[in-house]
Amino acid sequence: MDKGQENSNSLNSQPRVLVIKLSSMGDLFHTLPAVHCLKTGLNATIDWMTQTSYVDLVNCFSDVNRVIPFHRNAFFRNTGRFLRELRSVSYDFIVDFQGLWKSAIGARLARGRKRIGPSFHSEGSRLLYSSVAGRRNKNRHAVDENLDVIRYLQLPLLPPEFPVNFPSCQLVREPRPRVALIPFSRWPSKNWPVLSFVDVGIKLQDRLNASIFLMGGPDDVSACMTMAGKLSVVNMAGKISLVELAGVLREMDLVISNDSGPMHMAAALGTPVLAIFGPTDPVRTGPYGSGHRVIEGNLQCQPCFSRSCTFKDYSCLRLLTSEKVVSIALEMLTTQAQSDKGTACPS
Repeated sequence: MDKGQENSNSLNSQPRVLVIKLSSMGDLFHTLPAVHCLKTGLNATIDWMTQTSYVDLVNCFSDVNRVIPFHRNAFFRNTGRFLRELRSVSYDFIVDFQGLWKSAIGARLARGRKRIGPSFHSEGSRLLYSSVAGRRNKNRHAVDENLDVIRYLQLPLLPPEFPVNFPSCQLVREPRPRVALIPFSRWPSKNWPVLSFVDVGIKLQDRLNASIFLMGGPDDVSACMTMAGKLSVVNMAGKISLVELAGVLREMDLVISNDSGPMHMAAALGTPVLAIFGPTDPVRTGPYGSGHRVIEGNLQCQPCFSRSCTFKDYSCLRLLTSEKVVSIALEMLTTQAQSDKGTACPS
């Protein structure tokens, strides 16, 4: 009998599982299908350790019973409180989906029978795991990588689901079609030119009378204000929480975005995404699921996975035209409108 199967067969009727995924936002959503399989296949109670900035977000994940904050920027000041909460219960499985030294230390500090690390572990974290789920294979999506632990434990591999429970949104009242523009990410090299986003918004307003929403974090407020001066938009940059962002994205008919956390959030919510990719690989981190589209260049240097362009010209993104993005966006919006019309109940 496989060791993973043997361990899963010897559990209590309702085992406790600690999931460790500290960041980033998109990666949290990529973990949800595996967590759902753990909860369903083991009839488990799920606790989740994450960075303090994502606690409210993870509290909206339907399969999670308790969220344990990891104080990344003030760890030593909060060590006592963190350890008391972490070690208040004993776990049947501790599953680290992060694979870094800091997450592995969290796994080691927790009380548990078995600590499982991911195939993509790094920084020597393997030393702190009881076992590793699967072999390293980066030529697949992050969602599929995370499902390695389900295969290791020989649990039912369910169709991918993203169970979330976000509050209803009261912030969106504008007429359809509604299009969200998400022009910024953590890597400057992933950002399509701002003026190209502005041009897309203007053309969608001219051709469809679309309501345009502009999304961004606190660091993007100034740039989004500049964009709002060139385009009639509902500018929400820096004005809403991550939980509220989810509510807004759920009300959109289309999200046009760089490779970013909000892009993955929208895809998990089932909102159609048109993703613009440059230095990263959509095979690994594209919008997961059906109904999404990706536009990318065809340069030999892609994907480079670099935060800055070696050639200093960002050609992989700069050569993607706004007209091409608009063309795909119109196609997606038209297809969705026809689908909505076809499924509408007769009056």
